Amino acid sequence: MIEYTNEDCMTGMARYPDKHFDLAIVDPPYGIGENGDKNHSRSKRAVAKNYKSFSGFDSEPPDCEYFQQLRRVSKNQIIFGANHFISQIPFDSSCWIVWDKVNGDNDFADCELAWTSFKTAVRKFTFMWHGMMQGRSMESGDKMQGNKRLNEIRIHPTQKPVALYKWLLTNYAKPGDKILDTHVGSASSLIACHDMGFDAVGFELDPDYYRASNQRLDDFMRQPRIDQFHQAVQEQVDLFGRPDYRKP
Repeated sequence: MIEYTNEDCMTGMARYPDKHFDLAIVDPPYGIGENGDKNHSRSKRAVAKNYKSFSGFDSEPPDCEYFQQLRRVSKNQIIFGANHFISQIPFDSSCWIVWDKVNGDNDFADCELAWTSFKTAVRKFTFMWHGMMQGRSMESGDKMQGNKRLNEIRIHPTQKPVALYKWLLTNYAKPGDKILDTHVGSASSLIACHDMGFDAVGFELDPDYYRASNQRLDDFMRQPRIDQFHQAVQEQVDLFGRPDYRKP
């Protein structure tokens, strides 16, 4: 089940008891002044989309109270952008996530970092995320190519790919875990949770982005989930036997 509401995450988290969620994957404001209104002028490699400025200009990161609440309601946390506000968390971690965006010639960061509460090693996820140039990258000299089959429509200036959240869920969540996202944005996290069969709760403060992301989520949820597709295929195999594709 996916529960998604248009409200302040502090109000939302207050409704839940201690350690209700097994894993929180969050992407809060970084406090670097990014609100989407300059996005279209920053790329030299591809034409970037011009987004609506979102509520609560990104002038400062969440305060200590946010992180206290986050740790109260969740057993483990993955927090993007924590290199900008590590003093607010404030705990050391041996397991940081590095997302290499393979984004080339622009003034966006080459990578994004996420602090985690896990006690394992640093891990890297490589996924091109540069306008219409998306997907796992293949390097050939200085040329980087994205896989257009994996392209997603961008609706939010800080949108992250569904594939990133699926990678995180695969590596840091267990079947049956409850997932929390306090700053849903584009709903990529909730789409990944739905597609992989995880229960999730999400909050988004900006009403316009909430409507857009909720529509994106609804559109996706009308499609069969990956596990439902695999189950349907298995049922067909059980009923008719496994086909031999070697035969003409």
